[in-house]
Amino acid sequence: MSIAKPIPQHVAIIMDGNGRWAEQRGKERSEGHVAGVASIRASIRAAQRNGVRYVTFYAFSTENWGRPAAEVEALMELLCYSVINETPDLQRQGVRVRVIGERARFSEKVQGFLNRIEADTAAGETLTMVLALNYSSRDELRRAVQRLAREAAAGTLRPDEITEARIAAALDTADMPDPDLVIRTSGEQRLSNFLLWQSAYAEFYFPEVLWPDFTEEEFDRALEVYARRDRRFGRLK
Repeated sequence: MSIAKPIPQHVAIIMDGNGRWAEQRGKERSEGHVAGVASIRASIRAAQRNGVRYVTFYAFSTENWGRPAAEVEALMELLCYSVINETPDLQRQGVRVRVIGERARFSEKVQGFLNRIEADTAAGETLTMVLALNYSSRDELRRAVQRLAREAAAGTLRPDEITEARIAAALDTADMPDPDLVIRTSGEQRLSNFLLWQSAYAEFYFPEVLWPDFTEEEFDRALEVYARRDRRFGRLK
């Protein structure tokens, strides 16, 4: 499918609906997460085909630790398995993987796998796939403020030097463009603590489809909707 310009440089995705997808089919919720991996692959293919440079997937929030222990454990195992299984294809496709969020809470095993996929895909130049893991925007902002406060306390940063640019540079996404388009599947219409600072001028798209049913065609459709939006950034044209 040919997509009309403009194309977003950065697409951020809240992958919602895995559990409902599984429950509708009489399956365990963890099977919905497994099925959702195929949608990540489809989104990567569609992003590359259309010239998108960054795709961020909200894979595990700080609040997700409150889910049943068995589901959390299944997600951690799926994450480690996916590193092993997906890395060769990501390397062939030229995809670089970045992880944002506070990874210190993960086990040493999981941290090792995250470090591994970042290192093994570091040479990728066609697309940056960002995994938001143990991530929440408020926690990210808290960590950024603490970093700036330490600089101020050390006398290396004056209060009047704390600009918007300085705050942005202290975030996990410091060297990335802000998302142009935020997609949340399953019809829910909220950000759920995801990229709050970075999404200040993003376009939003809320398809009804559950995440495991989000295909390349669905990604294309999101880009078509984006291309019809009139982005003025508070200005008149």
